[in-house]
Amino acid sequence: MSNTEKNTENQAQWDAVEEAAELLHEERFQEALLALREALKADPRNPYGYYFLGLTLFEIGELEPARDAYRAALKLSPGYLGARVALSHVLRSLGDLREAIREGVEALTQTPGDSDALHAVGLAYLARGDSAAARKYLTAFLDARPEYETACEVQALLGNLDSAK
Repeated sequence: MSNTEKNTENQAQWDAVEEAAELLHEERFQEALLALREALKADPRNPYGYYFLGLTLFEIGELEPARDAYRAALKLSPGYLGARVALSHVLRSLGDLREAIREGVEALTQTPGDSDALHAVGLAYLARGDSAAARKYLTAFLDARPEYETACEVQALLGNLDSAK
């Protein structure tokens, strides 16, 4: 497949989930689920469909199905950074900390210095109780100048680590 054909396919796949992404943004989760299921029925090889399905399922507390949706996105598109980072977060939420760290580190291997991946790895190490590693990744995350609200949360986490010494 030529680059032009691949770009056209990617655009068509993105277009197929655009409405569902808007519904998700508006927190209309059930409608987003229906739209995503229709999009995936029409094209079961749409990694964006699985990614947004994972996001929607995560938002409604369906963690195992969210994990499976992110894994499906990565099976179709192994370099899909957003899906890999999201998978790391959901694995952490499920208590699978080893795999959460592995997915986050893989994201950093693919895109060194990515702030979202640094955040995911830092939180996974923190959940595992590895303060030194958590501090390393969360400090690197702050160095990437994230949005204010997330930066404040991470600074508070680091403050708690420092006071626990």
